[in-house]
Amino acid sequence: MKRVIIRDDDTNPLMPVPYLERLYRPFLDRGLPVNLATIPYPSTSASLPDGTVEGFLMARTPNLPSHVGLKYGVEVVEYLKANPGYELLHHGWEHTYLEFNRKDPGEIRRRLKHGAREFEAAGFTPPRTFVAPYDQISREAYVELSKRFDIISTGWFELGRIPLKWLPAYLLKKAQKRRHWNAGQLRLLSHPGCLLSYHRPLEGMLESVRRAVASQPVTVLVTHWWEYFYKGVPNEPFIEILHQVAEMLSKDPTVQVIRFSELASVKDLNQE
Repeated sequence: MKRVIIRDDDTNPLMPVPYLERLYRPFLDRGLPVNLATIPYPSTSASLPDGTVEGFLMARTPNLPSHVGLKYGVEVVEYLKANPGYELLHHGWEHTYLEFNRKDPGEIRRRLKHGAREFEAAGFTPPRTFVAPYDQISREAYVELSKRFDIISTGWFELGRIPLKWLPAYLLKKAQKRRHWNAGQLRLLSHPGCLLSYHRPLEGMLESVRRAVASQPVTVLVTHWWEYFYKGVPNEPFIEILHQVAEMLSKDPTVQVIRFSELASVKDLNQE
């Protein structure tokens, strides 16, 4: 059985709920869970190095405070609680550029602690899966994350960033050409890139997803909700591709779409 995890990044208290509903109702109605990497305390001025405002802030309004906690997105919180097909992941803290590539353990701990409090303040149990903004994690951050989470989902792992005590497990993973591995009780999953992205041509996108799912026992499919509504305009062909993915996965008897939390019952992530 192939296992597939749908991971959508950048859920936040300022996002338009109808966008999320439009994208994932076909998944939820088919019983396919969706994992939402959720920013607990987003900066309302988060931007890329070139100054471009982050796409997930498309619905921000003037005169907002510097940060908005998850609980203030009342419509978002109510929607998530009303739809148990979603599983929340801890996505950074404020989502500033490379915020978990820092080296100060105290600052890393502070962000994680306050992030967990924001989930609790909104009425959610703090997630046990962590996703770093931009997939960038320092060695010091890995150490702190390993104390608080069961799973880290990221794009790749680098020798110069992982804790030295993880080196034997990392070298074994490399030798066996495995995408996923364990560091003690911590599970570390990588993904094959953002196959569902507006940076990629629509032609062949569905087939690339099909190949990725067929190529390994556990596949994390990453996408970003705001890319389907860039600058507030629905990209209908792109949305249709996403819905075709839902149909494809639901009709394949060899595929099981799961939550990250369900990996606890999977003994070996690299075996079917």
